[in-house]
This record gives sequence, C-alpha cells and structure tokens, in this order.
Amino acid sequence: MAYVDPSCPFAWITSRWLMEVAQLRPLDLRFEVMSLAVINEHRDLEPWYREFNDRAWGPARVCVAAAAQHGPAALARLYPALGRRIHDDGDKDFDTVVPLALAEAGLPADLADAAHRSDVDPQMRASTARAQQLVGEDLGTPTVVVDDVAFFGPVLTSIPRGEEALRVFDGARLLADCRSFSELKRARSGGLTFA
Repeated sequence: MAYVDPSCPFAWITSRWLMEVAQLRPLDLRFEVMSLAVINEHRDLEPWYREFNDRAWGPARVCVAAAAQHGPAALARLYPALGRRIHDDGDKDFDTVVPLALAEAGLPADLADAAHRSDVDPQMRASTARAQQLVGEDLGTPTVVVDDVAFFGPVLTSIPRGEEALRVFDGARLLADCRSFSELKRARSGGLTFA
C-alpha cells in the first residue's frame, strides 16, 4: 500500500516505482490519500510551500471522493491519470486537469466538484491520520507499507525501472524486516525526472 498526495511529485515518483514493481512481481498495490494540506494545515510554512499546500486540497479531495463513492479501484485509476497530467505534463491548472483525469479514469464528471467542497475533508483527515499512525506524525507522503511495516519514502528523484526497481523494492523489504531500522537519508542532488 502507498499513501500518496496527488499534488506531491515525490509521491508520484514513488508510486510509479511501485507500479513498475507490480508489473514485474506479484504485488498487492493499493493507494490511499495522505494529504499534505492536512498535514501542514496549521504549520508555519514558507510562502511558496503554503501556496502549494493550499492548492493541494482540491486534487486530494477529488481522490477521496472517488474512493468513497466508487471504491479503491476508482482511486487506482484516477491517481495515475492525475499524476501523469500534474507531474509528467507539468499542468498545474487543477480545474482543467481534474475533469480530464476523471474522464480518463471512467469516473463521473461531477466528482470534480469535490475539489471545492469540504464535506470530504473528514474522510481525508481520517485517511491521513491512519497513515500517520503507521509512520509517525512528523512524516509525510509518500508513505509505503511493505510487509505490514510503514515508512516514509523511499523519496526518489527518478523512477527505478526493471531490475533496479526490484532491487530497490527488495532493499525496502529488507529494511522493513529490521524492527530496529528507523531512518536512512542523504541530500538530494539534481532535479526530478518523471519519465
């Protein structure tokens, strides 16, 4: 399982890595929303990141509404359709992106209205809280659950493919199996690659 925010580029890359692994090996891959907007709602943030989080409510709400009304399979179709447009294509006009992604996912167009409504927020908060209970309140998305162990990340700057994707997954599984493992991190270099 992966807890993701559709606006988060790191969650998108991690999800693409997991989708690659799922094509090469049996994997029960499911998505749930872990909202950055909820996580950072009351935090003091730099202006650019506050704007990002304020805009992130819309796509996350639509994902939560789709899953609530049409089940997890709907989110499994919608999340990639949103991710390709938002991240691969760089289209940050969510009011345009969301209806196109809904159409691609075969979901009703009226789900787009959820982007501007707060009635799905309790469900989004609950999903985010579930992820935080698994991984810790000070961490965010992507959160991956492997063999019933949750961890933040891996945070990737490009999508591992083929054998490399499997090696990264096997490494994550090995770390998940070590109950005393807590953190592994290094500085990021270069930009993000979505291809």
